[in-house]
Amino acid sequence: MTESQRHHAILELLHTKRHLSVADVMTTFDVSPATARRDINKLNDNGQLRKVRNGAEVLNISRQIWTPLNIEQASHLDEKIRITKAAAALCKPGESVVINCGSTAFLLGQELCGKDIQVITNYLPLANYLIEHEHERVVIMGGQYNKQQSITLAPQSSDADLYAGHWMFTSGVGLTGEGLYKTDMLSAMSEQKVRNYVGKLVVLVDSSKIGQRAGMLFSRASDIDMVITGKQAEARVTEQLRTAGVDVRLV
Repeated sequence: MTESQRHHAILELLHTKRHLSVADVMTTFDVSPATARRDINKLNDNGQLRKVRNGAEVLNISRQIWTPLNIEQASHLDEKIRITKAAAALCKPGESVVINCGSTAFLLGQELCGKDIQVITNYLPLANYLIEHEHERVVIMGGQYNKQQSITLAPQSSDADLYAGHWMFTSGVGLTGEGLYKTDMLSAMSEQKVRNYVGKLVVLVDSSKIGQRAGMLFSRASDIDMVITGKQAEARVTEQLRTAGVDVRLV
């Protein structure tokens, strides 16, 4: 991961968590204390975050970030719309799909709304949207509500085999020839439990995520069935994924 890619990922993570310590940056991005502090200093000097003791906090600036009520503020929106349209086209009437959280997941849910597709999700904004728009087949996975991600997280001992789908659509903060990376450990562990009971795993990421590595390796490339991303994706990485047997589709 280049410095600019890491800076972008730090800001994305900071907008979710609101505060990051130097240790958080070191652990998430596998960098030294000096590099973590240098990243924070540069982003602070550029006015992109506020440096605080042993870390950084998000700036309370007027720039809007996306929410389900303001989806047009999502980054790389046009590309994500193309990605989710291609993903929705994979689903046949009567099938079941598992969808995770985030802007791409929400856009995919909008594409599937009203179709004869069962949507299984723990992402409450998406579930609420589907119910409000009278989508007939919605399954909400149970568990404790996690405010930070707006999802429900089931206990470790829960019966993940209660939920099964033909497709599982997920995304992350980075995708390399090694596989898909995520930074939120709790939601990643929750998804991994369900992964064993779905047919095909499809990764939906915009091209800015290709080549980035951060957090935990959620799924190795050999376990990914398909990747749908933008045409600007780094060719070296997409070829590595194809060599690993992944069906890569550029839209």
